[in-house]
Amino acid sequence: MNIFIDNKSGLPIYDQIYSQIKAQIINGELKEDDALPSIRNLAKDLRISVITTKRAYDELEKEGFIYTIAAKGCFVAPKNIELIREENLKRIESHIEQIAQLAASCSLDRADIIEMIKLIMEDGK
Repeated sequence: MNIFIDNKSGLPIYDQIYSQIKAQIINGELKEDDALPSIRNLAKDLRISVITTKRAYDELEKEGFIYTIAAKGCFVAPKNIELIREENLKRIESHIEQIAQLAASCSLDRADIIEMIKLIMEDGK
C-alpha cells in the first residue's frame, strides 16, 4: 500500500490518507480482508502523529471500507456494491460538472455534448 502526503495540499493529512486508502479499495488495489498497516506503523512510516492516522482509519471504518479486529488490526471490508456504486456516481457527477464548465467556455450546447458522449461510447464497445 502506497500513501503519499503532500504538504502543499490544502487537504488535512488524515483526509489525504483516508482518500488514498479509499481509492485503493474502490479500484481493487486493496482486496477484501487485506490487512492494513497498523496505525502506529503507518504513522511512523509517514512521520506523522498516531492520532492523525487513527482519525483516517476511523473515518474509513465509519463508512464501511475497513473493519477492526481487536489485537489483530484493521482489514479491508467486503465490498459493498452499493457503496462503490455511489462513490462512482459521485465521481461521474464531478466529471460531468467539469465537462459542463469546459463546454460552456467553448460555446458547446447540450446536443453537442450528448453527441460527443454517444460517439465515445460507440468507440468503447
